[in-house]
Amino acid sequence: MTRKYTNRRYLDALEKKVLVFDGAMGTSLQNQNLTAEHFGGEQYNGCNDYLVISYPEAVEKVHRSFLEVGVDVLETDTFRSNRITMAEYGLQDRVIEINETAARLARKLADEFSTAKHAKSAKENQNKNLSDLSGSESSDLRPSTFDLQPRFVAGSIGPSGKLPSANDPDLSNVTFDELVDVFREQAVGLIRGGVDVLLIETSQDILEVKAAIIGLHKAMDETQVHLPIQAQVTLDTTGRMLLGTDINASLAILEGMGIDVIGLNCSTGPEHMREPIRILGENSTLPVSCIPNAGLPLNVDGQAVYPLEPEPFANDLYEFVTKHHISIVGGCCGTTPAHLKLLVDKLRDTPHAPRPLHSTPQLASAMSALSMRQEPPPTLLGERCNAQGSRRFKRMLLEEDYDGILGIAREQVDGGAHALDISCAVTERPDEAELMRKVVKKLEMGVDVPLVIDSTELDVLEIALKTAPGRCLINSTHLEAGRSKADKVFALAKQHNAAVIVLTIDENGMAKTREKKLEVAKRIYDIAVNDHGLKPEDLVYDTLTFTLATGDQEFVESAIETIEGIRLIKQNLPGVMASLGVSNLSFGFAQHARPVLNSVMLYHCVQAGLDMAIVNPTHVTPYPDISQEEKDLAEDLIFNRRADALQRYIEHYENVTPTTESALADPTADMTPEQRLHWKIVHRKKDGVEADIDEIIFRQVDTYASTQVESDNASRLTDDVTRNPYPVSPASPHSIRSTQHAIAVHTLNNVLLPAMKEVGDKFGAGELILPFVLQSAEVMKKTVAHLENYLEKKEGVSKGKVVIATVYGDVHDIGKNLVKTILSNNGYDVIDLGKQVPAETIITKAVEANATAIGLSALLVSTSKQMPLIVNELHRRGHNIPVLIGGAAINRRFGRRILQTESGNFYDSGVFYCKDAFEGLETMDVLIDDKKRPDLLAKARRESEMELGRAVAQSSVANHQLQRSSIQPSPIQHPKKWGVRVVKDMPLEMVFKHLSLNELYRLSWGAKNTHGAEWDKLKAEYDVRLDRMKREAIRAGWLKPQAVYGYFPCQADGDDLLIYDPQSITNIVPVGDYQLPTTNLQSPIARFTFPRQNFDDRLCLADYFAPVASGQVDVVALQVVTVGHAATELIDRLNAQGDYTDSYFTHGLSVQTAEATADYIHTHIRRELGLAADQGKRYSWGYPAIPELEDHRKVFELLPVRQELGMDLTSACQLMPEQSTAAIVVHHKDATYYNVGDSRIEQLMK
Repeated sequence: MTRKYTNRRYLDALEKKVLVFDGAMGTSLQNQNLTAEHFGGEQYNGCNDYLVISYPEAVEKVHRSFLEVGVDVLETDTFRSNRITMAEYGLQDRVIEINETAARLARKLADEFSTAKHAKSAKENQNKNLSDLSGSESSDLRPSTFDLQPRFVAGSIGPSGKLPSANDPDLSNVTFDELVDVFREQAVGLIRGGVDVLLIETSQDILEVKAAIIGLHKAMDETQVHLPIQAQVTLDTTGRMLLGTDINASLAILEGMGIDVIGLNCSTGPEHMREPIRILGENSTLPVSCIPNAGLPLNVDGQAVYPLEPEPFANDLYEFVTKHHISIVGGCCGTTPAHLKLLVDKLRDTPHAPRPLHSTPQLASAMSALSMRQEPPPTLLGERCNAQGSRRFKRMLLEEDYDGILGIAREQVDGGAHALDISCAVTERPDEAELMRKVVKKLEMGVDVPLVIDSTELDVLEIALKTAPGRCLINSTHLEAGRSKADKVFALAKQHNAAVIVLTIDENGMAKTREKKLEVAKRIYDIAVNDHGLKPEDLVYDTLTFTLATGDQEFVESAIETIEGIRLIKQNLPGVMASLGVSNLSFGFAQHARPVLNSVMLYHCVQAGLDMAIVNPTHVTPYPDISQEEKDLAEDLIFNRRADALQRYIEHYENVTPTTESALADPTADMTPEQRLHWKIVHRKKDGVEADIDEIIFRQVDTYASTQVESDNASRLTDDVTRNPYPVSPASPHSIRSTQHAIAVHTLNNVLLPAMKEVGDKFGAGELILPFVLQSAEVMKKTVAHLENYLEKKEGVSKGKVVIATVYGDVHDIGKNLVKTILSNNGYDVIDLGKQVPAETIITKAVEANATAIGLSALLVSTSKQMPLIVNELHRRGHNIPVLIGGAAINRRFGRRILQTESGNFYDSGVFYCKDAFEGLETMDVLIDDKKRPDLLAKARRESEMELGRAVAQSSVANHQLQRSSIQPSPIQHPKKWGVRVVKDMPLEMVFKHLSLNELYRLSWGAKNTHGAEWDKLKAEYDVRLDRMKREAIRAGWLKPQAVYGYFPCQADGDDLLIYDPQSITNIVPVGDYQLPTTNLQSPIARFTFPRQNFDDRLCLADYFAPVASGQVDVVALQVVTVGHAATELIDRLNAQGDYTDSYFTHGLSVQTAEATADYIHTHIRRELGLAADQGKRYSWGYPAIPELEDHRKVFELLPVRQELGMDLTSACQLMPEQSTAAIVVHHKDATYYNVGDSRIEQLMK
């Protein structure tokens, strides 16, 4: 059934060329600086839509500005002109008047610019412009360029401000029917005003879009003017609508609802629309529109700034048209006539691209789409939310326990159901429709699968379709009472774009033979497709089956007829689908006999073409797992191959013990409890470790003594272990406790520690990466926590005490936390002093606790100088405590060098660099061994002597006078606005686009040594984890990117960079190619001193800027970014809970998100300064080129970091919160990263 139009000029034009819409109405009006008087008084101030009545000149000015650059389509100034939003101004009774007036205004101008007079004037203007450019009269204009250009008017219909799908009572307090009428009313006004197309745009809730479409059709029926409908949704940078609907779901839900164009507009720039536009371009049978903003808006000083310039905007949309076959383009927020002029010029007379002829049949939840044909089939429809078949569901329904119902739904989804069949008919309640509404409302956002609305009542079907945002499947209709009811069901399905399960039943009852099933199917097809306009793929035929349990001769062939009926229907009615309630076949059999019969029947139906099955997926035995004997028994019954098939099938299952489920063998089933514990630690399985410990502890000692612990690599028990390792004396509670203690110690040393040793060995060999190690550590922690119940707290249980800390000035502690986990789970008492701990605190605590060793961690070069300071102070005070060091800032050579103190003597207790926690564990195990420790200390001394000898030789090279580098300064044009900018409420989705996955995965998440197939597998796992964490961060708000940055006048003075007050630049004017002061600059407000290389090109950061002697004034940018305090609080909370794995991943993502934020702001700075995309570098304090963290204080004085971002500095000038960065942005095209290597710390690092 084809739609009929009274005006299809818009669609006719679309068949000939790509059409260009106008640009931003709202921001264009804002630029006119209108007052309350223009709006008709204070009560209407800010109501842009009312301007068409109160001050139409302003709206006309905007319309003309876009028509003059050649756009094809004007949008009416009616975006908010519905009764709900107009009620804010008391204008709800003037909705039709406002919409009609706006449409007439746009119609008048569109018609004016479509005339021959305008075409001639435009051609003359263009010829003049070309003549001015070339110096001669141009004759190269194509005749078609300024032939009559029809201009069209799109009636703009924005959202109501309500979110009917939401659970928020204030946002969802509107019914579907009320929304339908709201949009009907607005459309009537627009139609009366003469629009060519009705445009639903900037839609946030897909259910509201459905209501709007139905309202528009009602308006057209009322006015008898039938126009095209263009429906555009708005996606955020995650590719989803506000309530989570993705582009595939949007397409599945809307494409069949009687619209003519589908597309996207607003919210983001074209960059973030690229993937959804590709999906629409490849899959939509309808023309596709794309009307983006001029980039993602930035909140700069409280104002929305749209950063995308006209040329990249036009280039992106031209790519969408030519690459993804987009038919309609234009501009939304922030787009100006300049944006549209370039777009028009690029696309002039570009032909309309052909569309796909067929779409993929899909259902949809509120969030995502589901192919109706799964590969491999079938699509499984969960049956346990049906009051007719589930006592549990019925009980919860009667009790109105909707949380419990949601639990049943989720269980089915977890069990493999692709969609859920919902039936709420109960004899105890008369309000089936209301029960259905409440269940659908609960499930729509609670499960991400489509819903199958199962009811025989039309009012129940209708209210469910008006409640569910997704594309539903109606279950079901038939012709038992003729076509009257089927006609009503198909009309509902067409209006709401639902698919329908149709049963092969007619006035004579259920069709029993394959031929009769096909006959009924053809009748239904003719009614649904030819009379109601449904597509063949909207029909899902259920050929029905009967139970085989009765042995009734009338039905012994019923399974065969069902299978062959499926085959015939699929062959004779191309495009339709088939479904079956499989479990009906086995009704009446013993419960444990049903899964096999269901599975075998399902298998053969799929071979015949079955697409869907209504079945509980947990109650079907996987077909490959069924023995051949049971397959034969089932097939004998299904295909009626033996007269005694039913008897044999029943007898077989009378002799088979029922089992609750088929499961893989437990790999630990035949292991001793020691072996199970070892296996669980290595394989990261927590369940049951307490029971294993209890079994070991309470088992008879003589049994335990004979047990040997085996692991994958070798048996780890010695001859001593095989003998009884503890006294057997049950005479007293004390002796029992002592025995338990001895068993616990034995288990710790000979089962748990070897298991973690194996994990460590695999980690060291690159077979395991850090996250897996942490998971094993969590199993170990859980095991040790239970084992501690049997340990006596006495000397000898602990292997030693280790005081650990992140050094002063350093707020990074994820590595330290890992060391804590590994050491504490391997028999050491760990005293964790936290992060940025002063040297005195560390030393004092170590002495007080009589520490076996001290562990120090540092991330930054600048903070690593605390390590030799602590070693020197320990030596000076005469303490003998070994020091273990680690962290990203240092290496093994650094450790060798700081073994020698400033006095020239070696620190006798030793300094040991440990590249990871397991090397730290190995080092500790040697240090506590009186026999092995001397050799380790001697080895450290020899290596230090060799290292220091090499350093002395290197330092003997003659020093030379440091000279300036060869860098030639290249000052740039001054920014349009000097001083500070504040960027808050930065969209997290936008920042995530700047994440470096390589740095996140390999550095922050520990996969740096993973390669090949292992890397591919791990990357896939990390991709899933990252996607989940990003969604959670967006939902929970624990990452809040924000920034301050500023542009300052500057000059170089030797190794210094002088920063001037931006106010003083008002006295600077350009002279020739330079920026020269007309008077002397004021004194600098800040001075940064940078170190210079004493090798290579002798680089210094100041060299990149114009020197004082040049008389030029250069530009420097400073930026500070953070993701806020919530990330630190979350990490601390996870650590306190012992969730070290989640803490590790959360820390890594938060740090890299801060880097991504810095990269985004740097990109924005490049754009504002007119720099190339890769020009210049960003340098952060604490790294080689600018190592002095004290400079952070100067940055905080120049930028309002504390006031605007809530950040602070530690006493060592580290940024707080940790997930923050500060940087100086150098614009010079030759800027590069380099090492200075001049300080003692840097020399130690060599």
